[in-house]
Amino acid sequence: MLGIDYPIVLAGMGSRGKATPPALVAAVSEAGGLGVLGGAGLPAGELRAAIRATRALTRKPIGVDLLLPATLAQAPPSRNAVRAELRSRFPEHVAFVHSLLAQHGLAEAQVEHDFVISTNARNGAKTPQEEQVDVIMEEDVQVFAAGLGDPSWVVPRARAKGMTVMGLAGTVGNAQRQIKAGVDIVIATGHEAGGHTGKIATLPLVPQVVDAVAPVPVLAGGGIGDGRAVAAALSLGALGAWVGTAFLVADECAIPAQSKAQIIDGSSAQFEVGRVFSGKTMRSYKNEIIKAWEKSGLDPLPMPYQKILMDDFNEAAARAGRWDLHSNPAGQIAGLLKACKPARRIFDELVDGAIASIRQLNRGIAA
Repeated sequence: MLGIDYPIVLAGMGSRGKATPPALVAAVSEAGGLGVLGGAGLPAGELRAAIRATRALTRKPIGVDLLLPATLAQAPPSRNAVRAELRSRFPEHVAFVHSLLAQHGLAEAQVEHDFVISTNARNGAKTPQEEQVDVIMEEDVQVFAAGLGDPSWVVPRARAKGMTVMGLAGTVGNAQRQIKAGVDIVIATGHEAGGHTGKIATLPLVPQVVDAVAPVPVLAGGGIGDGRAVAAALSLGALGAWVGTAFLVADECAIPAQSKAQIIDGSSAQFEVGRVFSGKTMRSYKNEIIKAWEKSGLDPLPMPYQKILMDDFNEAAARAGRWDLHSNPAGQIAGLLKACKPARRIFDELVDGAIASIRQLNRGIAA
């Protein structure tokens, strides 16, 4: 269906292109899986450049993942306008972030680009997400993945191009809505997953989704970091695996070395779900900034307000090289990961480990 050799798909993770850069996407596709570029935070021009850079490295199928939130706070369609509203409507939150900057000796900074995930367009123009989708339809991309939200408006354009559409789901209801939207593949992503995630664990979620959407194929995501988990996903009825965190420690992944070290050295318990860095539930490494928000008594704002507020904090931390204070979305499977490796080696170990697990079951269990 996807033109790949092995049913392993790189989850299209965001972080302004650092988590799934062209080198990593191409490496997974070249290894026989499907590399998916995380385009969520990339303005249309940068997204186009990333797709073309990936295409320069591989001619095999690739995908692009975008966030299409179904619900967002009504906010202006520019960062400066949102910042102005933050100062006027949420001065306590702004003051708290300023106190965090001062506490850690960080200079104030702002994200330079004006990309905002928004349902509002400027002066009747297209929304940033619509501009992103235009780019995907114009470039050499075989798969579109909706990492969050409703892709129904994308499906007709994808059909016309012969593109496969995937949609993430964290509940059976979400999965059924993805089917109604017209997706070709449902990605059932459990609570263990890094980044934006739901409340139901992978083990109970996947078989329920498989039953609910049959005969539409299902990929399983969340907590898949080695071949044993790939084999488990197949045994639950999924036809493949959606793998994210395991590839964050790939040599080709462009997140900072300090963030990779948090994943390698951290335990599963250190990756918790909260709303601090985006305004929506997101699993990430629990650093001092998340702890400070929890002690503050302030509830995080809805997306996009909280995201833009903390994007600027992340920018300040990044400019100072304080990656220990920066957000680091990753899943609970981090507790299993022990070293950075080339993406091809990670991929081959997933394949070989799945085969070994299936053979071990055949040898060890008589039916």
